[in-house]
Amino acid sequence: MTKNLNNGWEKIQQGIHDAERLIRHKEYNASMIKCRQTLEFMVKLLAERAGITDGSDLKTMIDTLYENRWVSKSTCEHYHKIRIIGNKAAHEGDANAYSANQAYHILSQEVYTFANDYRNAHRGAKPSSRSPQRKRQQDARRASTAAHSRGKYPRRAAIFTVYHILKLLAPILCIILLFCIMKLVKPEKNAVETSAPPTTISVTESGADRETFVPETMSPVSYKTTAVLNIRSQPNTEGNRIGQLGEGVTVEYIRSYDTDWAIIMYNGQEAYVASRYLTSQ
Repeated sequence: MTKNLNNGWEKIQQGIHDAERLIRHKEYNASMIKCRQTLEFMVKLLAERAGITDGSDLKTMIDTLYENRWVSKSTCEHYHKIRIIGNKAAHEGDANAYSANQAYHILSQEVYTFANDYRNAHRGAKPSSRSPQRKRQQDARRASTAAHSRGKYPRRAAIFTVYHILKLLAPILCIILLFCIMKLVKPEKNAVETSAPPTTISVTESGADRETFVPETMSPVSYKTTAVLNIRSQPNTEGNRIGQLGEGVTVEYIRSYDTDWAIIMYNGQEAYVASRYLTSQ
């Protein structure tokens, strides 16, 4: 009996080693299938020791072990998780790196829980359903630490978990950094745009000059048309034409709208003209 236990334990450890090796070689599909095969061997071995030999499928055996209190609820859920991942890899060809590492990591944790359950089944004692979940987790962590110190199985699964967390956080950090840069640049741009208020110059429709109103602290700048210029209600050629200025007419310039259009005062209201036909004197 002890010999069978030792042989089974060696086979399980070999399955974990093979799954980890396949992940290193990026053979994720094969690694997930290997995890499921190792799980199935563990479940059959535990079911045999628990006297469950009805030849059921893997899902039924896991549920039966849980219903008869041979495994905890947490272990039952982990077993099903590995089973589902393995089935997806086998039947749908899934080769996702995250799923492979997840299956390997869960299986590595449950191997040492399995060892305790296997021994309890061998002695004819069921695991206590009243044992705190935290105690089982602490026992698993202590066993995992001891196995690492002896080189029983690799630490690679934890590395992959951290990698995927950082991979998910990277885009968020980039967005935050970009937002901060935009906040710093935008006030400077507004300062440049408002640092030089435009000069106000009067114009009449007939082209006669009016009195120029310029702040006392600024030098007056006059703008004249360089060609016959249409006056529009909108800053585009589709806007309604509300007037026209002849060549050489002084305009009451308000401000620049964009690189193509300027705003002037025309008949007591703001209007738009093409800025390329204006020149300063």
